[in-house]
Amino acid sequence: MTLDPVHFDGIAQLARRIDHGADERDRREFAKTVWESFLDPLRHDGRTVLEPVDEQARRLVDCEDVALQDRQFPTVHGLDAGTINPTTFKNGLVIDIAQAAMSTTPSDLDLHRSRTTVMTVHSNDETMTVDEEWGKFDEGYSRSRAVKIPPLPRFAEGVVHALALYLAESKHALAYAEDVSDLLVLDGPLYPRGLLRWADQHPDLADFLLEDPRPTTVLENYVRLVESFVDRGVPLIGFVKNPATRVITRTLKRNRDVNVSVPWADDSALFTRLLERGEFVDDIEGTRWERDTDALTYTNWFRSRGGVDRPLSIEGDALGVERRLDREQYEVTFFVVYDPREDLMFRVEAPYAFTRDPETRERLTMQVLQDVAVSHGPPTIVEKADELARISATEKRSLRETLESQFETSQRRTYDDHRWEEEYT
Repeated sequence: MTLDPVHFDGIAQLARRIDHGADERDRREFAKTVWESFLDPLRHDGRTVLEPVDEQARRLVDCEDVALQDRQFPTVHGLDAGTINPTTFKNGLVIDIAQAAMSTTPSDLDLHRSRTTVMTVHSNDETMTVDEEWGKFDEGYSRSRAVKIPPLPRFAEGVVHALALYLAESKHALAYAEDVSDLLVLDGPLYPRGLLRWADQHPDLADFLLEDPRPTTVLENYVRLVESFVDRGVPLIGFVKNPATRVITRTLKRNRDVNVSVPWADDSALFTRLLERGEFVDDIEGTRWERDTDALTYTNWFRSRGGVDRPLSIEGDALGVERRLDREQYEVTFFVVYDPREDLMFRVEAPYAFTRDPETRERLTMQVLQDVAVSHGPPTIVEKADELARISATEKRSLRETLESQFETSQRRTYDDHRWEEEYT
């Protein structure tokens, strides 16, 4: 049943009760103040949390011009992993399955065919056992492994999901690293952000990081991946489609020198205000913001040592993982690019080992800008990897039914499961 007009209007009238605070002009001016006064460097408690790699600047490039430029890298590979999402069964098992795939341009059908599949299994029944050896399938093109997660009092679903996803992705990346000759683009952050965030969320997860070797092993895979690419002089980047970092906004809120409230929910909201070009226009309905859409706008590269980027910084312990290169080479650097045509913000990450070189930094920047300009969104190579790794809704349902048969049990269902199934069938 849809809302009657009178009910719709009644709900809409609630907005009149809300004073949304500062004027939009004031918020944009404050964003400029933050940019000009606090980011070179951004400090907290005597620590440098964020600082520019090169000259701090906001830049723009015409969408059509950059789309027609020569490619910076002759070949590009993309990497992604998809999962069925955590599934709880009536016998107490909590399971997720992830498969990772690598794409390339120009295409390589054998590489596209290969998969790394990981099933993570959690149970509070300590008699449950899992054969954790790697196995091969699909005529040797692909491999798979099941992993047992120790009993956890909470967060079982989050843990099985993160470990399946990151283990599949990192092992696949390491297995095919030598195939990448020019550039690798990860679909997501450079390091396993979800895993690194555990230490800040709950003591149970912090203890799990310290006591169980699996999370450290997963992070070690990413560290070795960076080392492999640095050794060969082949850059890699992470393309984050939905950045939600709060390093800047959180630091500003804790900074007593910033004597006003910080209005942005996360860093992306701040960067959007900084990079969105346009003007305020007065018409019969009042003042509105009119956005320019002819150019991509972007920032310089920054070195990040705050939040979940801290463990891989020169100050961090990398969860105990040995780092063979100088620590600064592993540090997360990033820039953000704003596409006004779709009103989308993206964050691009790379190890400092590559972005400290001005020529490599510029090539990476222009490669991403061209890809975004052409695709009106994430680079095509990322979308290609996503298609290869994605497990469709129908396939997820079939896999769960297969697991139900294998374990002689059934999925633990809630009313919401039933409701959403009806809505989408």
